[in-house]
Amino acid sequence: MTTSGEGRAVGALTASGIGFAVTRHGRVGSLAEAAAARGVQPRDIVKTLVVRRGEGDFLFVLVPGDREISWPKLRAHLGVNRVSMPDAATALEVTGYERGTITPFGSTTAWPVIADVSMAGRRVSLGAGAHGVAATVEADAALVALSADVADITDPL
Repeated sequence: MTTSGEGRAVGALTASGIGFAVTRHGRVGSLAEAAAARGVQPRDIVKTLVVRRGEGDFLFVLVPGDREISWPKLRAHLGVNRVSMPDAATALEVTGYERGTITPFGSTTAWPVIADVSMAGRRVSLGAGAHGVAATVEADAALVALSADVADITDPL
């Protein structure tokens, strides 16, 4: 039997040894609603995006809620000319998580993680493998646990 997405995420967070708190809330309609439900500022909600670097080569990109990926910065950082976002079915296939629930913790494949430098030094809320479930962590501890490459890869919204 396959472990639920939330179970995999929480299990991986526990195994990482970092402190975390799980928050469960219903569906939300905006970043502000999600932040209020999780007890954090909108900028402290971190979106985990799956990016395709090449055929069968993906990575996780962690983007604070008040920012968006800068495609030119990300391509330059990776040293590639092209990156793309896979469709929802491919993202599920390569991570084991549906869009809106994706987290690097407990992914079915441990893809590399690139995190925007602006999330360092803060308490952040990441998706935790199921809709309406989040894990609040100290960003620095999570970045170490994920062996994240921290770089300037976003722009303000």
